Amino acid sequence: MIEIAEFVQRRARLLAQMKPNSIAVVPAAREVTRSRDTEFPFRQDSDFFYLTGFKEPDALLVLTKSREGETQSILFCRNKDKVAEIWHGRRLGYEAAKTTLRFDETYPLSSLDDKLLELLNLKRVLYFAQGTYADFDEQVWGLISTLRGAPKKGYRAPEIIRDIRTLVHEMRLFKSPAELDVMRKAAQISAAAHIRAMQFSKPNATEFQLEAEIHHHYAMNGARHPAYGTIVGSGNNANILHYTENSDVLKSGDLVLIDSGCELEGYAADITRTFPVNGTFSDAQKAIYNLVLAAQLAAFEHVKPGGTLVAANQSAMQVMTKGLISLGILKGTVDELMESQACKAFYMHGLGHWLGLDVHDVGEYKQDEKDRPFEQGMVLTIEPGLYFDEDAEVPNEFKGIGVRIEDDLLVTATGYDVLTKDVPKTVADIEAIMQK
Repeated sequence: MIEIAEFVQRRARLLAQMKPNSIAVVPAAREVTRSRDTEFPFRQDSDFFYLTGFKEPDALLVLTKSREGETQSILFCRNKDKVAEIWHGRRLGYEAAKTTLRFDETYPLSSLDDKLLELLNLKRVLYFAQGTYADFDEQVWGLISTLRGAPKKGYRAPEIIRDIRTLVHEMRLFKSPAELDVMRKAAQISAAAHIRAMQFSKPNATEFQLEAEIHHHYAMNGARHPAYGTIVGSGNNANILHYTENSDVLKSGDLVLIDSGCELEGYAADITRTFPVNGTFSDAQKAIYNLVLAAQLAAFEHVKPGGTLVAANQSAMQVMTKGLISLGILKGTVDELMESQACKAFYMHGLGHWLGLDVHDVGEYKQDEKDRPFEQGMVLTIEPGLYFDEDAEVPNEFKGIGVRIEDDLLVTATGYDVLTKDVPKTVADIEAIMQK
């Protein structure tokens, strides 16, 4: 659990980076209609949650900094409403939010337009994430237009508009000890769910039953929702990178690829494992699986301060290229095939991504047009894969095989820590746990 004090500290760190005589506005997410008068399960905007810890929709965070450097943290949110709360659930209310969430000031949403106009007036710099929410953009531009159109009233609009995401996303890239505690727990829950799916797997079960086993484990351990659409692709379905139909029957002799992670207190886990439906790898499946695993382990060696994702990917691709030559899938020299990136015919995606409040988390991958080196406190995935569709021009024994192996890694002072190490991934360990 992340304490309220940490959210207060995050706002203070952001305010410290803002220019004098500036204002920042960060809207909460809105509820989204699913059908007629029902909504999708609400999920808070990640940037707003990172700075507030507030989980209700229809709110606004405002941070101000005076010319002299004095700062203020303000929240606009829904007021208490007995009737609305009977139907839709309890609200914190703006009065309780001030003390509970430790804001300098809080106001009801009903006062937003007038108060926000007042707060924007005479500020030189406005920080906000233009393009995130169209309705909020329209509201902000309307207020700016009002300020620009009435100088005789003493109005003056901000002269400079800056993208607040460049500041907030750099902060989010480096995880605090409290964040890492949550992410470790999310990884442990997700790892146990993958083991559960392995042990449930059997011919004639369905992909959606494996999905249900995983989601049940998440929910029973405090993570009500997956962090993204769970992928359960058996047989040739594993070669569809974002397959989510999860509707086919499992067949003996096929592999099944599961890409799933839970969301816990807003933070995502992201694990992929590939295993045989019947608990035993064929020789061809084992060859491809071990090749992908070797590529992943080679990439791991670059996950340390000063390493880069690009260098890790090059190592993974070199291992896969050599292996594909030895299996007769690629022909030519390693240097020639690396130069042409020939293995990309069977490895179509990137090696990994940042992980945090979003499963594909925020943060730049380059700095000053150079590949960004890893630093302590970053969390990322490493997920090489090889995919051979049934129509691929490869030896017959490899057709229809798709393998991906994905783990979540924390960059430490001297190397890395695999947060998802609890779920087995060697051939021997997977076969052993499936036989239990």
